[in-house]
Amino acid sequence: MKYSHVFLLAVALTALAGCNNEDEPAIDQPSAVIPDDSGGDGSPVNSPDDGTDDGSGDGQSPGDSDPDPEPRVDIDGLPLPDIETSPDYETYVAGQPGYFTSLSSTEFNNIRFTSVATEDNTPNDNELSNPVAKLGRILFYDVRLSANNTVACASCHQQEHGFTDPAQLSSGFEGGHTGRHSMGLTNSRYYDPGRFFWDERAATLEVQALMPIQDPVEMGMNLFDLETKLGQTSFYSQLFTDAFGDEAITSQRIALAMSQFMRAMVSYESKFDQAVQAELNNDPTPVLTEQELRGLNLFDNLNCIKCHTTTAFVLDRNHNNGSVTNNDPDQGVGGNLAGFFKTGSLRNIAAGAPYFHDGHLPDLMSVIEFYNSGINNHNNLSPDLRDRSGRPVRMGLTQADKEALVAFLETLTDEGFLSNPIFSDPFPPEEAGTGGESETP
Repeated sequence: MKYSHVFLLAVALTALAGCNNEDEPAIDQPSAVIPDDSGGDGSPVNSPDDGTDDGSGDGQSPGDSDPDPEPRVDIDGLPLPDIETSPDYETYVAGQPGYFTSLSSTEFNNIRFTSVATEDNTPNDNELSNPVAKLGRILFYDVRLSANNTVACASCHQQEHGFTDPAQLSSGFEGGHTGRHSMGLTNSRYYDPGRFFWDERAATLEVQALMPIQDPVEMGMNLFDLETKLGQTSFYSQLFTDAFGDEAITSQRIALAMSQFMRAMVSYESKFDQAVQAELNNDPTPVLTEQELRGLNLFDNLNCIKCHTTTAFVLDRNHNNGSVTNNDPDQGVGGNLAGFFKTGSLRNIAAGAPYFHDGHLPDLMSVIEFYNSGINNHNNLSPDLRDRSGRPVRMGLTQADKEALVAFLETLTDEGFLSNPIFSDPFPPEEAGTGGESETP
């Protein structure tokens, strides 16, 4: 009896131990859950201790995982620009050909063009500097300059269009429209009076740079708030330090930087420039076609060159070209019955449609036809646009004449300028939101 009791107790203990083993997993056989992107169904699998588990719970070693991607937005949640690239604006501007900036005039195809050297409006206290212009480029493309982070200066000064807007009127930060068409920025530095906007209300490019930012339709931003806003980014303090020697972010420095960037936008590598250079080098190889040369001669004979007289094809002053009547509400410079408007460079004009201060002419042929038959008899119409009897000139151009003039104007397009990366958007395309902006300058 005594031995039978002992045997039964041993059997009971053995059975109890077996039950405990079914309730608890073996300590040296832990199970792991493989994530769906590696295991597919998220089911638990045995994960033996083979050195691949780093304790992170994902069953992958540190060396197997891809590094975290660089953040594409800044601490304020807005786009980060490329701040590593440092464009060489100084070399680009210095690369203008001698005939372009020499004090003496240049003769091409028996037509004399005056120099732009005396037209440069760069002030002595804001000469071109790469770090400052680099800052200006980033500011020019940054939506932070608008009140609701929707538009930048580049929104309606688009590089591929000669830094103008393909829309007739530009859209502001809340969807409103500007009162005039956005002016192109090509060769902004070459206008001796130094005034900007169609009505020349800004005395300098530095003054102009800040006006659209504060405009209630265009960007709607308070300058004090803008200084604070830019100071809350991770990158502007260093950019201002590189440009000006310390990290102070001020509206004056913003104006200096943006105007430097815009003055760097000189265009001097068009087909027309290639033709001029070939003639100066006594290269007999024709560059311009017969039609383009015919258009150039018409441009001279019709006195277009009386206004667009320099190698940069920039007017010497504002003019009344008969684009408005005496009764139009917008009379441009001086208001009242003046009817004078600033006109920018004709370089890259073929890429800058629509045309005139109100953008009502859709293409170059329409512009040629306006001068051919549509000039208004404004009281202050330029004498160059009146005939001998004092009436607005009617040119009587043939269709071939008009096409030749358009063909010549197209030779002023500088494809390299329109795609040059030193003037391009430094923000990632998918991040840099742009809407509409400006009637500048």
